[in-house]
Amino acid sequence: MADSEMELKNRTSDKLKDSPDSPDCEQSEPLDFKRSERIDLSTLVSLSDFELAVKDFISPMAYEYLLAGASDEVTLGWNRQSFNNLRLRPRVLIDVSEIDTNVRLLGERLPFPILLAPCAYQRLFHEEGELATVRGANQAKAIFTLSTMGTTSVEAVVQEATNAVWFQLYVQRDKAFTKSIIQRVEDAGVKALMITVDTPVIGTRNRETRIKFQLPSEFERPQLSGFKWDDSTTHRPRDGEIYSSLFDPKLNWKDVEWMCSFARVPVLLKGILNPDDAAIACDSGVAGVIVSNHGARNLDTVPAAIDALPEVVERIAGRMPVLMDGGVRRGTDVLKAIAFGADAVFIGRPYLYGLGVAGAAGVARVINILRNEFEMAMALTGCTSIEKIGKTVIW
Repeated sequence: MADSEMELKNRTSDKLKDSPDSPDCEQSEPLDFKRSERIDLSTLVSLSDFELAVKDFISPMAYEYLLAGASDEVTLGWNRQSFNNLRLRPRVLIDVSEIDTNVRLLGERLPFPILLAPCAYQRLFHEEGELATVRGANQAKAIFTLSTMGTTSVEAVVQEATNAVWFQLYVQRDKAFTKSIIQRVEDAGVKALMITVDTPVIGTRNRETRIKFQLPSEFERPQLSGFKWDDSTTHRPRDGEIYSSLFDPKLNWKDVEWMCSFARVPVLLKGILNPDDAAIACDSGVAGVIVSNHGARNLDTVPAAIDALPEVVERIAGRMPVLMDGGVRRGTDVLKAIAFGADAVFIGRPYLYGLGVAGAAGVARVINILRNEFEMAMALTGCTSIEKIGKTVIW
């Protein structure tokens, strides 16, 4: 584990002991955005700088929720460590005076292969929530994916966006309700539908349980308007149960085919780790897959996303785009993922760090730092375009 990550864990543990939301205290914690604590964004020069800074700008409950992984958080550590274990093989004396990071994805030309992953409850981290995020994405020219659990309506987000917006869907047990969500987001103007397929039940999230994670009562989840919750303040099931009203434990490949049959936008599956599932996906009607372990928040001790990526890419064999989500913190990580066959990568927690620190400006700076590092990594390994990044880049 890197020193910065160990420092974060130690600070988190200390915060938890004194938190008013610890199991020994029933006091609820208000959202306390410390916007009077201004920060010069030029002093934050890496994504890890934002990770260390954000704790001073959001509530302890939001901070714990943001950092939390599943169970013992083994996979959470692996998501980073596996990237760190990959060594690069640079080439020299190559003309790298021009670097082209353009990529085509689902028929659209993107200026760089870095997208914003779906993340829930963004008003926990900033007053404007997803609206601030999409404004930051606008500034940095990145695609933003809105979560089903977003705290801003899809219509408001798409209206604010100057780049494409994708939508992440948790399939509901009520299929008519699910179809109505898909039709609504398509009518709003989203360009792709991302179905989360790795969450028939939620994972063991001890850190959330310890802090008694609970959404503020004033929060709304506009995409789920009309949904009947077992517990309106959380996504977790009741004590002693594993099933939640939010997730459909019966979700299967026939449901995927059903959604593809009427969806008017490309459909992608998020949460593929097993290459056997990737093979089935090729025949299911979807337009692409995202290799992801849900940010290490569901099933602990599954492989890091970057470790699962090569076998999925091999099984897909170029039949559809393969994207990757999990652990990306440096431009060299983006390079390594593309070298292993990813068409693009997502970031999640890092842009939320930026959101918490400085709203839209923080989100934009996080994206721009990562993009700049990626261009540097390409130049220093002798890769002048995305097409020239291959496995020979890895030592």
